Amino acid sequence: MVGRLIDGRYQVRSRIARGGMATVYLATDLRLERRVAIKIMHGHLADDNTFKARFVQEARSAARLAHPNVVNVYDQGQDADMAYLVMEYLPGITLRDLLKDYGRLTSEQTMDILEAVLSGLAAAHKAGIVHRDLKPENVLLADDGRIKIGDFGLARAVNNNTATGQALLGTIAYLSPELVTRGIADARSDIYALGIMTYEMLTGEQPYVGEAPMQIAYQHANDNVPMPSARIPAIPHELDELVLWATARDPEQRPRDARVMLDQLLDLDKLVRPTSPATGQSATMVLPGGVTAAVADADTQILGGAPLAPAVAGVATAASASAPATTILLADKARTRKFRGFWLFALVLMLAALAGGTGWFFGNGPGSEVPIPALVSVSPDDATAQLTGLGLEAALGTEFSGTIPAGLVSSTNPDSGTRVAKGSTVTLRVSQGPQPIVLPVLAGLTADAATSAVTELKAGIGATDSLFDDTVESGLVISASRESDAGDVSQGGDYFVGMKVNLVLSLGPVPDVSGESVKDATAILAEKGLLVTPGDEIYSESIAEGDVVSAAPVNEGPVRTGDTYALTTSLGPAPVTVPNIVGLPWNEGKQVLTDLGFKLSYNLGADAIAPLLSVASTNPEAGTAAPKNSTITLKPTNPFG
Repeated sequence: MVGRLIDGRYQVRSRIARGGMATVYLATDLRLERRVAIKIMHGHLADDNTFKARFVQEARSAARLAHPNVVNVYDQGQDADMAYLVMEYLPGITLRDLLKDYGRLTSEQTMDILEAVLSGLAAAHKAGIVHRDLKPENVLLADDGRIKIGDFGLARAVNNNTATGQALLGTIAYLSPELVTRGIADARSDIYALGIMTYEMLTGEQPYVGEAPMQIAYQHANDNVPMPSARIPAIPHELDELVLWATARDPEQRPRDARVMLDQLLDLDKLVRPTSPATGQSATMVLPGGVTAAVADADTQILGGAPLAPAVAGVATAASASAPATTILLADKARTRKFRGFWLFALVLMLAALAGGTGWFFGNGPGSEVPIPALVSVSPDDATAQLTGLGLEAALGTEFSGTIPAGLVSSTNPDSGTRVAKGSTVTLRVSQGPQPIVLPVLAGLTADAATSAVTELKAGIGATDSLFDDTVESGLVISASRESDAGDVSQGGDYFVGMKVNLVLSLGPVPDVSGESVKDATAILAEKGLLVTPGDEIYSESIAEGDVVSAAPVNEGPVRTGDTYALTTSLGPAPVTVPNIVGLPWNEGKQVLTDLGFKLSYNLGADAIAPLLSVASTNPEAGTAAPKNSTITLKPTNPFG
């Protein structure tokens, strides 16, 4: 996109920021020969009519406003598949950047910014426009001291109460209760968001925090915003009342629009802040220490730029190339109390007089400071050489590290990035590798006991597996191993802080289902989380036909929940071949069959004649397979020929 000529008029120079809906570029208007900010909708949204309508709505909403505290919109159009919006270019920072730099603002600074925002918002409300997305990311602080409201991408004309008609829009931290509960927004919803912003400027924190957006939304809908002085006791009571008025949960209890709140703020300003007797103007300055990265979720963001210049709205900066902005801020607070309206002039004169000497002292002289470079994972010799080249002294120390290999620098004191005076000593902590520990015996412990024993030594539990085991009671540790190299540590041993131990736990033995019916065996194994499948059928002398002889896992290896067992069932006793006993003496033939497990059936009339008889035939005949315990019918010979 950089270098492209849009619509034959706007030459793109560089990217300024990227938001959720569009990317903002710095461009040159070739027709009017001026720098502009051109906002181009993301390509994947260009075909979405809803987003496209919102994009055009921003242009129309902002174009209706002509106010020094509202970002000017110059043009809007379509070039091929790109929808674009042309705005005035404001080099500077956002209010979010300022809060990141300083945490919180003074009461005077807060009122100055609030007055400018309310002035622009009052113009919008007068024109019948509700912003609906007020937050620090959308308050722009220009280098020349101007304060402007930007990003009217969610704005809509007021028609009594304006409903979203879709999912809630805007940033959850600043949504009013009626937007959360009913999806309804009007000018009083903007007032609520501005009240939350005022609380954040005064305290450096948002009143509601939570791990999930719904937690924050619930607090907006059900809780009352606390007084800022509950966190910062020095905040004037009048500002407490202003915040509580603006953030009342009932919209009817809030100012009806920005003009009403602005009038009240101007009255409070006279009570809260003394004025300079010479000029009658406030002696308050907002001094940002530099530009931070723009917040990613803002639709319009301004990145880059120099410190803010003196402002016509009472918000000013005084930055010098020879002194950090934070030093000026501290001096500002002291001089404001002492010199009132004359301090700024005196400060400028003083800085001008000392510029040469101060520039040398802090630039190249003994008072200069240098940032400590990033030296982690560098060898001690190389790190020492880098520090020496910066005019710093190096000292060696040691520490254990689970992430940096032994022999390399694992950290520095002070930390990298810290600015220190030349000649200062920086301690290089050299990694000794992970800190050694000795693990206790883990086999036989419960899972909780093993976990406690490991974590108390500042190691951790890695993967946990569960197996059936015939020798270890259910719930106890069968084995333990190192996560790094799978080495066995079941019986304890040397290990290192921060490393993890894998545990294998016992599920107890697999139940013995021999002798059970297939139905009962299936139910018993199912209670243990095991599946069954039919297996072989075999003859069994001891297991009744159809019952389970044995169960065995289908797959080799350890048995886990969900594995399948094959059930081997009984066919009953194996069949026996009927021997040929025809012609044998009667008693001898009987004994042969009895020894083989057969039952006998015969009719002799009188047993006394048995010794005189022999076997004439058998039924079944010899050579026939018959089940054990089955009956063989014998027929004797006729003893009388």
